[in-house]
Amino acid sequence: MINTKLAEMLNEIADMLELEGEKYSRFEVLAYRKAAVTIGSLQEDVEGIYRKSGVEGLMELPGIGKGIAGSIKEYIETGKLSKYEMLKKKYPLDLANLTKIQGMGAKKAFKLYQNLKIKDVNGLKKALEQQKIRKLEGFGEQSEEQIKKGIALLESGGGRMLLGTALPEAEAIRDKLVKSGLIEKAVIGGSTRRMRETVGDLDILLMSSKGEKAMDFITSLPEVESVLVKGPTKTSVRLKIGLNCDFRVVPKESFGAALQYFTGNKDHNVKLREIAIKKRLKLSEWGLFDRKEKNVAAGESEEQVYKVLGLDWMEPEMREDRGEIDLAQQHRLPALIKGSDIKGDLHVHSKYTDGADTLEELAEAAARLGLKYIGMTDHSKSEYITGGMGDKEYEKYFAAIDKVNDKLGGKIKLLKSGEVDILKDGSFDVSDKTLDQMDYVLGAIHTSTKMGRDEMTKRVVKAMESGYLNIFAHPTERLINERNPIALDLDKVFEAAKKNNVVMEIDSQPSRLDLSDENAIKAKKYGLKFSIDTDAHRTSHFQYMRYGVAVAKRAWLTKIDVVNTKETDELLKLLKK
Repeated sequence: MINTKLAEMLNEIADMLELEGEKYSRFEVLAYRKAAVTIGSLQEDVEGIYRKSGVEGLMELPGIGKGIAGSIKEYIETGKLSKYEMLKKKYPLDLANLTKIQGMGAKKAFKLYQNLKIKDVNGLKKALEQQKIRKLEGFGEQSEEQIKKGIALLESGGGRMLLGTALPEAEAIRDKLVKSGLIEKAVIGGSTRRMRETVGDLDILLMSSKGEKAMDFITSLPEVESVLVKGPTKTSVRLKIGLNCDFRVVPKESFGAALQYFTGNKDHNVKLREIAIKKRLKLSEWGLFDRKEKNVAAGESEEQVYKVLGLDWMEPEMREDRGEIDLAQQHRLPALIKGSDIKGDLHVHSKYTDGADTLEELAEAAARLGLKYIGMTDHSKSEYITGGMGDKEYEKYFAAIDKVNDKLGGKIKLLKSGEVDILKDGSFDVSDKTLDQMDYVLGAIHTSTKMGRDEMTKRVVKAMESGYLNIFAHPTERLINERNPIALDLDKVFEAAKKNNVVMEIDSQPSRLDLSDENAIKAKKYGLKFSIDTDAHRTSHFQYMRYGVAVAKRAWLTKIDVVNTKETDELLKLLKK
């Protein structure tokens, strides 16, 4: 898919227009930013939408007007964006990567270019080594240290890509392969199948009687930037999104064994091989063999491989060597939560603050997905950059929700809430009267995020002890590979949450996935409940729910652990203070 690259370019256009100052209106800048969010969050190929429905189809996407739809068409047809090319001559910086550094916006990056001719991250690192940045007005030694930390965080990802970017790309390629008629079966493997939050490369296993033709088709795909290795049974390519992808043609009799092997993880596979050895067997990607090299498990399915080894089959998300093999041997694997168990979404934003869609549009979209309720959680006033609301605005907001509920006639229910800021002293930035009108209170940290560990922990614990907080949203405030978590003593936070019946959120936004699976495992040990939410800012974001569910599965959560698997009345009763 071209979505990621196109969204990146649209965002860069917005950055460069902003640098142009008054020459362009803020509405044009905002239009490009909204378009970038829309294209970047699409889980389907924007090129496919254009090929099927033309410019009109593109204009049906949220925030895509005639002008930007024309630009998207130009990029699809020519591989170029004339507006981008024109602006790039004036601003020859790698804004896409420079602005990923925590605390580095487009204006700062341009100032560094004007004064030090820094164009990219490597140039920035050299300037830091030579201590040139601290000499510039508006920077200083502290700024240098912050930029260094930002670069370290960016590079700590080791070139790994967000699951929410890599998985749709892999699925689009898989679907094209199946539709080609050259492939009988195609399955995504590796860490992508285990739904890790970031992905280093892609593996796709194929079953095909036309291996050479299939490989020719693969290397001609528009998603492919270059071919690294090409053969009748294995081809490796570099994709335009910046990941390598291996394609392997596997015979039917070995497909299950190969899928198990290429799903991993490494430690899980090592333990399986050790079990095989104890049974005087040999396990490989080709099958499960006895001493006479006879394939005793046939290897056609993963279930067969695990069964012969004396284990129950386990879902890919569990295969991280965290004790799942022992449970599989004892036939005690938990029944993990499924996407179909989710009845509603308790963290949704509308046009009342920084969302793109109306209350009614969000409700209709959620109803089409089969949800029974969504919680409207537009921001409180401390998030002024989002147009956050005070008490009077919330009163109007709740009245609007009532009107929409009346109009919907029970098809789906909008719940009254707000993403309420937990202030520095642990209080909330709206009145108790406003909190009392909410069906539940979703609280979050957005300001004063650099507090020390003890102070931050006291702040959160005080909010939990207030009697008002129901759900603690994106608890660690991290952005994967972009922003470090806030300093929190999670043991004390989880203890307070347990005492005060506060639910911990798993935010499904691909850049957040917060709580992480490791922290969710820890929270479950305290007996806590969870809410899996999308933090949707437009209707297309409801698609993110699968990533939050994946985090929950990786943490071995069951339906019982998650509050928004409950029907509306039961949920409201549970959240009532």
